[in-house]
Amino acid sequence: MPTTLDSTALARIRSLELRAKVIVEGLWKGMHRSPYHGFSVEFSEYRAYVQGDDPRYIDWKVLARSDRTFIKKFEDETNLRCQLVVDHSRSMSFGSGPFNKADYAATLAATLALFLMQQGDAVGVTTFGQTLQEHIPARNRPGHLRRLMLELEKPAPAGTTALDLSVSQLADLVRKRGLICLVSDLLAPVEKLERQLGLLGAMGHDVVLFHVMDRAEIDFSFDKSAHFRDVETGTERFVDPNMARETYLNRLKVHRDFIRRACERQGIEYHWTPTDTPLERVLFDFLSQRQRKKGGGRV
Repeated sequence: MPTTLDSTALARIRSLELRAKVIVEGLWKGMHRSPYHGFSVEFSEYRAYVQGDDPRYIDWKVLARSDRTFIKKFEDETNLRCQLVVDHSRSMSFGSGPFNKADYAATLAATLALFLMQQGDAVGVTTFGQTLQEHIPARNRPGHLRRLMLELEKPAPAGTTALDLSVSQLADLVRKRGLICLVSDLLAPVEKLERQLGLLGAMGHDVVLFHVMDRAEIDFSFDKSAHFRDVETGTERFVDPNMARETYLNRLKVHRDFIRRACERQGIEYHWTPTDTPLERVLFDFLSQRQRKKGGGRV
Protein backbone atom coordinates (compact mmCIF):
# COMPACT_ATOMS: atom_id res chain seq x y z
CA MET A 1 0.00 0.00 0.00
CA PRO A 2 1.20 3.59 -0.56
CA THR A 3 2.78 5.56 2.23
CA THR A 4 0.88 8.49 3.73
CA LEU A 5 2.65 11.80 3.20
CA ASP A 6 2.17 14.67 5.63
CA SER A 7 -0.31 16.99 3.90
CA THR A 8 0.91 20.09 5.76
CA ALA A 9 4.52 19.49 4.68
CA LEU A 10 3.35 18.68 1.16
CA ALA A 11 1.37 21.93 0.93
CA ARG A 12 4.54 23.88 1.85
CA ILE A 13 6.24 22.72 -1.38
CA ARG A 14 5.60 25.69 -3.64
CA SER A 15 6.64 24.02 -6.89
CA LEU A 16 3.67 22.06 -8.23
CA GLU A 17 5.91 19.79 -10.28
CA LEU A 18 8.10 18.97 -7.27
CA ARG A 19 5.00 18.32 -5.16
CA ALA A 20 3.73 15.89 -7.80
CA LYS A 21 7.11 14.11 -7.90
CA VAL A 22 7.07 13.64 -4.11
CA ILE A 23 3.60 12.06 -4.32
CA VAL A 24 4.51 9.71 -7.18
CA GLU A 25 7.74 8.66 -5.45
CA GLY A 26 5.82 8.08 -2.21
CA LEU A 27 3.38 5.86 -4.06
CA TRP A 28 6.11 3.67 -5.57
CA LYS A 29 8.08 3.41 -2.33
CA GLY A 30 4.98 2.32 -0.46
CA MET A 31 4.11 -0.26 -3.09
CA HIS A 32 7.65 -1.69 -3.14
CA ARG A 33 7.61 -2.11 0.63
CA SER A 34 4.27 -3.93 0.55
CA PRO A 35 3.29 -7.39 -0.73
CA TYR A 36 1.71 -5.56 -3.67
CA HIS A 37 4.51 -5.22 -6.19
CA GLY A 38 2.84 -3.30 -8.97
CA PHE A 39 0.31 -3.94 -11.65
CA SER A 40 0.23 -7.10 -13.77
CA VAL A 41 0.84 -6.26 -17.41
CA GLU A 42 1.24 -7.74 -20.83
CA PHE A 43 4.02 -6.49 -23.05
CA SER A 44 4.14 -6.39 -26.82
CA GLU A 45 7.69 -5.31 -27.66
CA TYR A 46 10.83 -3.78 -26.21
CA ARG A 47 12.46 -0.39 -25.92
CA ALA A 48 15.93 0.66 -24.82
CA TYR A 49 16.46 1.16 -21.10
CA VAL A 50 16.83 4.79 -19.97
CA GLN A 51 17.88 6.11 -16.57
CA GLY A 52 14.89 6.18 -14.23
CA ASP A 53 13.16 3.10 -15.66
CA ASP A 54 12.09 0.46 -13.15
CA PRO A 55 14.80 -2.26 -13.29
CA ARG A 56 12.15 -4.88 -12.51
CA TYR A 57 11.08 -4.67 -16.15
CA ILE A 58 14.52 -5.26 -17.65
CA ASP A 59 14.61 -8.38 -19.82
CA TRP A 60 17.65 -10.11 -18.34
CA LYS A 61 17.64 -12.87 -20.97
CA VAL A 62 17.99 -10.33 -23.75
CA LEU A 63 20.74 -8.60 -21.76
CA ALA A 64 22.63 -11.88 -21.39
CA ARG A 65 22.37 -12.65 -25.11
CA SER A 66 23.09 -9.24 -26.55
CA ASP A 67 24.83 -7.29 -23.78
CA ARG A 68 22.20 -4.57 -24.36
CA THR A 69 19.61 -3.44 -21.82
CA PHE A 70 15.97 -3.44 -22.90
CA ILE A 71 12.72 -2.75 -21.06
CA LYS A 72 9.54 -4.64 -21.85
CA LYS A 73 7.25 -2.20 -23.60
CA PHE A 74 3.65 -2.61 -22.55
CA GLU A 75 0.48 -2.73 -24.60
CA ASP A 76 -0.81 0.74 -25.48
CA GLU A 77 2.21 2.27 -23.79
CA THR A 78 2.20 5.35 -26.01
CA ASN A 79 -1.42 5.22 -27.14
CA LEU A 80 -3.25 6.65 -24.16
CA ARG A 81 -4.44 10.23 -24.54
CA CYS A 82 -5.60 11.84 -21.31
CA GLN A 83 -7.28 15.24 -20.99
CA LEU A 84 -7.30 16.60 -17.42
CA VAL A 85 -10.28 18.94 -17.02
CA VAL A 86 -9.93 21.08 -13.89
CA ASP A 87 -12.53 23.33 -12.26
CA HIS A 88 -11.21 26.90 -11.91
CA SER A 89 -14.43 28.49 -10.64
CA ARG A 90 -14.33 30.72 -7.58
CA SER A 91 -15.84 28.09 -5.25
CA MET A 92 -12.62 26.08 -5.60
CA SER A 93 -10.78 28.75 -3.58
CA PHE A 94 -12.41 27.58 -0.33
CA GLY A 95 -10.35 25.56 2.13
CA SER A 96 -10.16 24.76 5.83
CA GLY A 97 -7.02 22.58 5.81
CA PRO A 98 -3.50 22.68 4.36
CA PHE A 99 -4.95 22.61 0.82
CA ASN A 100 -7.89 24.59 -0.46
CA LYS A 101 -9.91 22.83 -3.16
CA ALA A 102 -8.13 24.60 -6.02
CA ASP A 103 -4.66 23.65 -4.75
CA TYR A 104 -5.76 20.08 -4.09
CA ALA A 105 -7.31 19.75 -7.56
CA ALA A 106 -4.22 21.25 -9.22
CA THR A 107 -1.92 18.91 -7.28
CA LEU A 108 -4.04 15.89 -8.17
CA ALA A 109 -4.04 16.87 -11.85
CA ALA A 110 -0.28 17.53 -11.78
CA THR A 111 0.35 14.13 -10.18
CA LEU A 112 -1.74 12.35 -12.81
CA ALA A 113 0.02 14.27 -15.59
CA LEU A 114 3.48 13.41 -14.25
CA PHE A 115 2.65 9.73 -13.74
CA LEU A 116 1.07 9.27 -17.18
CA MET A 117 3.77 11.17 -19.05
CA GLN A 118 6.45 9.09 -17.32
CA GLN A 119 4.72 6.11 -18.94
CA GLY A 120 4.98 7.74 -22.35
CA ASP A 121 1.31 8.75 -22.53
CA ALA A 122 0.00 12.01 -23.97
CA VAL A 123 -1.59 14.41 -21.48
CA GLY A 124 -3.43 17.71 -21.86
CA VAL A 125 -5.06 20.19 -19.49
CA THR A 126 -8.33 22.10 -19.80
CA THR A 127 -9.54 24.60 -17.19
CA PHE A 128 -13.08 25.91 -16.90
CA GLY A 129 -15.38 28.16 -14.88
CA GLN A 130 -18.31 29.95 -16.50
CA THR A 131 -16.90 28.60 -19.76
CA LEU A 132 -13.73 26.89 -20.93
CA GLN A 133 -10.75 29.08 -20.01
CA GLU A 134 -7.63 27.37 -21.35
CA HIS A 135 -7.23 24.23 -23.43
CA ILE A 136 -3.87 22.52 -23.97
CA PRO A 137 -4.26 19.42 -26.17
CA ALA A 138 -2.79 16.09 -25.07
CA ARG A 139 0.84 15.65 -26.13
CA ASN A 140 4.03 14.05 -24.89
CA ARG A 141 7.09 16.01 -25.95
CA PRO A 142 9.97 17.83 -24.27
CA GLY A 143 8.78 20.86 -22.34
CA HIS A 144 5.10 19.87 -22.46
CA LEU A 145 4.90 18.82 -18.81
CA ARG A 146 6.27 22.21 -17.74
CA ARG A 147 3.60 23.93 -19.80
CA LEU A 148 0.89 21.87 -18.09
CA MET A 149 2.30 22.70 -14.66
CA LEU A 150 2.33 26.44 -15.44
CA GLU A 151 -1.31 26.27 -16.47
CA LEU A 152 -2.32 24.33 -13.37
CA GLU A 153 -0.48 26.81 -11.13
CA LYS A 154 -2.67 29.71 -12.29
CA PRO A 155 -5.06 30.91 -9.56
CA ALA A 156 -8.78 30.26 -9.98
CA PRO A 157 -10.44 33.49 -11.22
CA ALA A 158 -13.76 34.88 -10.02
CA GLY A 159 -16.88 33.41 -11.54
CA THR A 160 -19.56 30.77 -11.27
CA THR A 161 -19.48 27.20 -12.55
CA ALA A 162 -21.17 26.31 -15.84
CA LEU A 163 -20.43 22.59 -15.95
CA ASP A 164 -22.82 21.61 -18.73
CA LEU A 165 -21.65 24.40 -21.06
CA SER A 166 -17.98 23.69 -20.38
CA VAL A 167 -18.33 19.95 -20.99
CA SER A 168 -20.27 20.64 -24.20
CA GLN A 169 -17.45 22.89 -25.43
CA LEU A 170 -14.90 20.25 -24.45
CA ALA A 171 -16.70 17.67 -26.60
CA ASP A 172 -16.12 19.91 -29.62
CA LEU A 173 -12.39 20.19 -28.88
CA VAL A 174 -11.43 16.64 -27.90
CA ARG A 175 -12.34 14.48 -30.87
CA LYS A 176 -9.80 11.68 -30.59
CA ARG A 177 -10.87 8.95 -28.21
CA GLY A 178 -9.09 8.88 -24.89
CA LEU A 179 -9.33 9.29 -21.14
CA ILE A 180 -11.03 12.40 -19.74
CA CYS A 181 -10.50 13.15 -16.04
CA LEU A 182 -12.83 15.81 -14.64
CA VAL A 183 -11.73 17.35 -11.30
CA SER A 184 -14.39 19.55 -9.69
CA ASP A 185 -16.34 20.29 -6.50
CA LEU A 186 -19.52 20.01 -8.61
CA LEU A 187 -21.16 22.81 -6.65
CA ALA A 188 -23.58 23.61 -9.44
CA PRO A 189 -26.83 22.22 -10.83
CA VAL A 190 -25.84 18.83 -12.25
CA GLU A 191 -29.00 17.71 -14.06
CA LYS A 192 -27.69 18.87 -17.45
CA LEU A 193 -24.19 17.58 -16.68
CA GLU A 194 -25.30 13.96 -16.86
CA ARG A 195 -26.37 14.39 -20.47
CA GLN A 196 -23.10 16.09 -21.42
CA LEU A 197 -20.97 13.44 -19.70
CA GLY A 198 -23.04 10.81 -21.50
CA LEU A 199 -22.19 12.55 -24.77
CA LEU A 200 -18.47 12.17 -24.04
CA GLY A 201 -19.02 8.47 -23.37
CA ALA A 202 -20.97 8.11 -26.60
CA MET A 203 -18.02 9.64 -28.45
CA GLY A 204 -15.86 6.78 -27.17
CA HIS A 205 -14.12 8.61 -24.34
CA ASP A 206 -13.40 6.90 -21.04
CA VAL A 207 -14.59 9.40 -18.40
CA VAL A 208 -13.37 9.61 -14.79
CA LEU A 209 -14.83 12.06 -12.26
CA PHE A 210 -12.93 13.23 -9.16
CA HIS A 211 -15.43 14.89 -6.81
CA VAL A 212 -13.41 17.29 -4.62
CA MET A 213 -14.85 18.87 -1.48
CA ASP A 214 -13.45 20.38 1.70
CA ARG A 215 -14.05 18.60 5.00
CA ALA A 216 -15.78 21.69 6.45
CA GLU A 217 -18.26 21.61 3.55
CA ILE A 218 -18.87 17.89 4.01
CA ASP A 219 -19.43 17.96 7.78
CA PHE A 220 -20.72 21.56 8.03
CA SER A 221 -18.44 21.90 11.03
CA PHE A 222 -19.35 25.49 11.86
CA ASP A 223 -20.59 26.29 15.37
CA LYS A 224 -21.18 30.05 15.44
CA SER A 225 -23.87 32.09 13.72
CA ALA A 226 -22.35 34.26 11.00
CA HIS A 227 -22.86 35.77 7.58
CA PHE A 228 -22.00 33.15 4.96
CA ARG A 229 -21.06 34.47 1.53
CA ASP A 230 -21.40 32.54 -1.71
CA VAL A 231 -17.89 32.95 -3.16
CA GLU A 232 -19.17 32.61 -6.74
CA THR A 233 -22.19 34.96 -6.69
CA GLY A 234 -21.27 37.19 -3.74
CA THR A 235 -24.68 36.62 -2.12
CA GLU A 236 -24.59 36.82 1.69
CA ARG A 237 -26.94 35.14 4.16
CA PHE A 238 -26.98 35.10 7.96
CA VAL A 239 -26.96 31.47 9.09
CA ASP A 240 -27.28 29.75 12.45
CA PRO A 241 -25.32 26.50 11.87
CA ASN A 242 -27.24 24.61 14.53
CA MET A 243 -30.52 25.41 12.78
CA ALA A 244 -29.23 24.89 9.23
CA ARG A 245 -26.99 21.83 9.66
CA GLU A 246 -29.59 19.08 9.21
CA THR A 247 -31.15 20.68 6.12
CA TYR A 248 -27.74 21.35 4.60
CA LEU A 249 -26.46 17.82 5.17
CA ASN A 250 -29.64 16.31 3.73
CA ARG A 251 -29.38 18.45 0.60
CA LEU A 252 -25.71 17.60 0.22
CA LYS A 253 -26.52 13.89 0.48
CA VAL A 254 -29.21 14.21 -2.21
CA HIS A 255 -26.72 16.10 -4.41
CA ARG A 256 -23.97 13.50 -3.98
CA ASP A 257 -26.34 10.58 -4.46
CA PHE A 258 -27.60 12.08 -7.71
CA ILE A 259 -24.04 12.47 -8.98
CA ARG A 260 -23.11 8.88 -8.06
CA ARG A 261 -26.22 7.46 -9.70
CA ALA A 262 -25.67 9.59 -12.81
CA CYS A 263 -22.12 8.24 -13.08
CA GLU A 264 -23.40 4.67 -12.72
CA ARG A 265 -26.01 5.25 -15.44
CA GLN A 266 -23.45 6.72 -17.83
CA GLY A 267 -20.64 4.25 -17.08
CA ILE A 268 -18.45 6.96 -15.55
CA GLU A 269 -15.80 6.11 -12.97
CA TYR A 270 -16.53 8.13 -9.82
CA HIS A 271 -13.98 8.99 -7.11
CA TRP A 272 -15.05 10.76 -3.93
CA THR A 273 -12.00 12.83 -2.95
CA PRO A 274 -12.30 15.10 0.11
CA THR A 275 -9.28 17.38 0.39
CA ASP A 276 -8.05 15.55 3.50
CA THR A 277 -7.62 12.34 1.47
CA PRO A 278 -3.88 11.65 0.94
CA LEU A 279 -3.13 12.28 -2.71
CA GLU A 280 -0.99 9.17 -3.09
CA ARG A 281 -4.04 7.20 -1.92
CA VAL A 282 -6.17 8.86 -4.61
CA LEU A 283 -3.57 7.97 -7.26
CA PHE A 284 -3.30 4.40 -5.98
CA ASP A 285 -7.09 3.91 -6.01
CA PHE A 286 -7.32 5.40 -9.51
CA LEU A 287 -4.61 3.10 -10.87
CA SER A 288 -6.12 0.08 -9.14
CA GLN A 289 -9.53 0.83 -10.64
CA ARG A 290 -8.02 1.31 -14.10
CA GLN A 291 -6.26 -2.02 -13.80
CA ARG A 292 -9.45 -3.82 -12.80
CA LYS A 293 -11.33 -2.30 -15.73
CA LYS A 294 -8.64 -3.46 -18.15
CA GLY A 295 -8.45 -6.94 -16.68
CA GLY A 296 -4.97 -6.50 -15.22
CA GLY A 297 -3.41 -4.46 -18.03
CA ARG A 298 -1.81 -1.03 -17.94
CA VAL A 299 -3.66 2.14 -17.14
